[in-house]
Amino acid sequence: MAMLQFFIAVDVTVVNVALPSIGADYGVDGHALVWVVVGYTITGGGLLMLGGRLGDVLGRRRILLLGTTLFGAASLLAGLAPSFAVLVTARLLQGAGEAIALPAAMAVIVLMFPEGPRRSRALSVWAAVASCGLVLGFVVSGIITELLGWRWIFLVSVPFILVVLAAAALLVPGERPAGPAPLDLPGSFLLVTAPLLFTLGVVEAGQADGTLPWLPPVALAGAVAAGALFVGVERRSRNPLVPLRFLRNRPRVLANLATALLSAALSTSFLLFTYYLQDRSGAGPLQAGLTMLPLAVSLIAASVLVPRLLGRWGARACVLAGIGFTALAMTAIALVSSLEATGPVMVPAMVLIAAGMGFGIVGLQYVAVTGVTEDDAGIASGVQRAADQLGGSTGITLYIGIGFAPTLDGTDPFLASSFLAIAGLAAAGCIAWRISLPAAVSEETLG
Repeated sequence: MAMLQFFIAVDVTVVNVALPSIGADYGVDGHALVWVVVGYTITGGGLLMLGGRLGDVLGRRRILLLGTTLFGAASLLAGLAPSFAVLVTARLLQGAGEAIALPAAMAVIVLMFPEGPRRSRALSVWAAVASCGLVLGFVVSGIITELLGWRWIFLVSVPFILVVLAAAALLVPGERPAGPAPLDLPGSFLLVTAPLLFTLGVVEAGQADGTLPWLPPVALAGAVAAGALFVGVERRSRNPLVPLRFLRNRPRVLANLATALLSAALSTSFLLFTYYLQDRSGAGPLQAGLTMLPLAVSLIAASVLVPRLLGRWGARACVLAGIGFTALAMTAIALVSSLEATGPVMVPAMVLIAAGMGFGIVGLQYVAVTGVTEDDAGIASGVQRAADQLGGSTGITLYIGIGFAPTLDGTDPFLASSFLAIAGLAAAGCIAWRISLPAAVSEETLG
């Protein structure tokens, strides 16, 4: 399970350093390369809650094998992709595999390890592996792209996925499916369709040639319609992805809104680092990956430090600090770009991003699951993760899509993208300021 978690986490960030090489091979600019990043996170976040429900209904072992097989096959397809369109399709399928496999893998761990020290150790390993996968993705991407070529960032995981499949088939016990139960398939479809149409509309709107002038407004209108339909479907569904009672918890709703806005800026910063180091500073993939090593080390340090401070400062203070650190990082990115400084000057911004991610996301996770019961714990955690992934993909689409659009030729794309991210962070700060938790709940949850 940890091996599966590691490679799924790696695939969230491993493409970042390889993007310029991918663009050069396919003749695609940084504006359209947004699809390689957001395709994975849109389907991963949009189908996550459906994936968890499928495991409950059809059996976790069966769904685990299905999702892992899909993820491995999509990784192979991505590594062998003959065209950019096939690569994007493979990334969409990778995200779907993640959404199906991860909830089942998490449930397998919880059910196979009894409550107490054994389960705590198992979940600690699970969380640590996820963090390591995310941060090592930057460095691994640079090493593999430089030495073997970008296709191997996808192909290298295939033999390990085969090991996971064999081990899961042998070690994970089978179970009797729960039987027929209502699945919110329309809601899941709309939750994926809305951000995909939004991404299509923004990316096509920035194209300078304008060969299909009708496509951007149609796609954006379709995104709005899909979002409205999702709300209507959830109100009428017998088993909705997001029950209406969930929206009655004000701190939880605010925490998820702030999560989406903060993740939008954090995900944008990762791409800006990659583009600046390779396109502006002329660094190769290996040098770019090594230059981003301080970001990886700082993220690990923040993951150790922040939980200790949550009990002292409280969740809201940590969240506001994280948003502030991220805003300072985006300001630093804009300043370095304006001065046309060398790549290593970006290191302070990387450290600030790590602090922003450590303080902000961890604090918001605590708020998002505060006061949950057995009836809504799965929903709360699923919505929080979906807000994180969909917020990140939407931010990249909007901030990078607009900032690097060919139609804005003459405007510094790093300055434009950073300014948009800072505006989103200002909104996140206003939302986070309104978060309030009862004192008793805060002490119980954070202390």
